[in-house]
Amino acid sequence: MLKQMVTGMERVPEDISRAFQDQKKVIGGCRPQLADIVKMLQGITSLQSTFVCIDALDECVGVQRFRVLESLKQTLEKSPRTRIFITGRPHILAEIERLLARRVENVFVNPTKDDIITYLRARLGEDKMPDSMDESLEADILEKIPENISEMCVGAMTPRTSFYIIR
Repeated sequence: MLKQMVTGMERVPEDISRAFQDQKKVIGGCRPQLADIVKMLQGITSLQSTFVCIDALDECVGVQRFRVLESLKQTLEKSPRTRIFITGRPHILAEIERLLARRVENVFVNPTKDDIITYLRARLGEDKMPDSMDESLEADILEKIPENISEMCVGAMTPRTSFYIIR
């Protein structure tokens, strides 16, 4: 995240550049520690309005997800103009609310069968080896995948993805 933010800047702030140069001198060339990176993020985001997007946070292992959310919490404490947009399955909402202790708005998204077919058609259109696909296989893909996904959504009776906006 720090790398993405610095890449968008005209020049790398001196303290960030120095921190990475200092770490190169350490035996093994370690990176700065997480706490140092969070301080650097706080420094950048405190100077400007920032919007952070994190996709599929639910796919992050529990311990790592905790570290990500804790780092975001620390960044938000020093950066009142920062907003965070997170996608993930609904089971992480309580964790987000507990760790970030801020106002969380969530929107549940459940794709329709037509949404899935549109997505599949777009992906099939990008096929690098179109000759390996015959009409029968394409028809099976466009029929069976949307059907199976729709059954999973209905069977679970829960939205597949949630969007969380933290202010």
